[in-house]
Amino acid sequence: MRFDHDASLRPALRALRGYEPIAPPEVVAMRYGVPPERIVKLDGNENPYGPSPRALAALAAPYAAHRYPDPDQRRLREALAARHGVPAECIVAGAGSDELIDLLFRTYVLPRDRVVIASPTFGMYAFDAELHGAEVVDVPLRDDWTPDGDALVAAAAAARAVFIPSPNNPTGGTLPPALVGRLLDSGALLVVDEAYIEFAHAPSLAERAAAGEPLVVLRTFSKWAGLAGLRVGYGVLPAPMARVLMQVKQPYGVNVAAEIAALASLEDSALLDERACVLTGERDRLAAQLAALGWLQPAPSEANFLLVRLDRGDALSVREALRRHGVFVRAFDHPRLRRHVRISVGTTADSARLLDALTAIAGELATEGEARS
Repeated sequence: MRFDHDASLRPALRALRGYEPIAPPEVVAMRYGVPPERIVKLDGNENPYGPSPRALAALAAPYAAHRYPDPDQRRLREALAARHGVPAECIVAGAGSDELIDLLFRTYVLPRDRVVIASPTFGMYAFDAELHGAEVVDVPLRDDWTPDGDALVAAAAAARAVFIPSPNNPTGGTLPPALVGRLLDSGALLVVDEAYIEFAHAPSLAERAAAGEPLVVLRTFSKWAGLAGLRVGYGVLPAPMARVLMQVKQPYGVNVAAEIAALASLEDSALLDERACVLTGERDRLAAQLAALGWLQPAPSEANFLLVRLDRGDALSVREALRRHGVFVRAFDHPRLRRHVRISVGTTADSARLLDALTAIAGELATEGEARS
């Protein structure tokens, strides 16, 4: 009898909904006939300034690409420990924080365990839960995009883990400190994804995680350090949990190029922090300019993006119209986001192109609305 791949597929995978990533810009540009050099890419929350000068220099210099990286991540963990003021034994690095999310599921979440999220939120939590056969319990954000604390705590009491970004993607809000304490007392593992914390006023929870609370803090070099393409992230967590993750992880998750770029970025942290401040200033300036157009309502944000409600058109029509002008923003297939787009913060020049395109399409959208009515 031959192997039957359909019959042998794990049951949890038979109805799995794939995570929807963003397409490469050159692919979308070709579809819309836009020259690649004219693209304003504001759909991936990437850092428009790219890697730091020291990271670029480190990548340009000779390095041992023919050697395997250090499976114990000694240099990177020590450098991160110095940055956060925590023991190196409380840090585990991986190929982006996505690998850490998957690693936590593989290590601590059993089939049919409950995993709590608060939608709309980062799609990888639900994706990994379904991948591992867990039950997703969604406690939706309120209408003002703040978490429903009482409902979250109640759900957490019957769950294995709670996954919440702070700031949240795509809404931009942070987790209230009082709610953190309540969730830590719930009996569930609290995983706080701080991918955008460098753009927020809220302090990191990394020290609390390292102190031994049932807390994992996820961080990434993708946003702050401009290394999205190299895939390097890390978690700060209690030392006993970190030891287990170091045992069960793939041995060479952080490649040599990613490691040297991350180490160089940490040496250039003052410049990267300054760039983060520039982006937060541009975020606030852009929010005011969008609101002034009269048909766009940006939500308050502590991240390097804005979630914008549309009073004309819907998310897909606005996204398509902007693409024809060479401006890429993000639309989501979520019932509560069909009249919203997420706009990453770029440079001042990027914002000017965006505003010009929005002004140009406003008339088109108004005409379409009149035609439908």
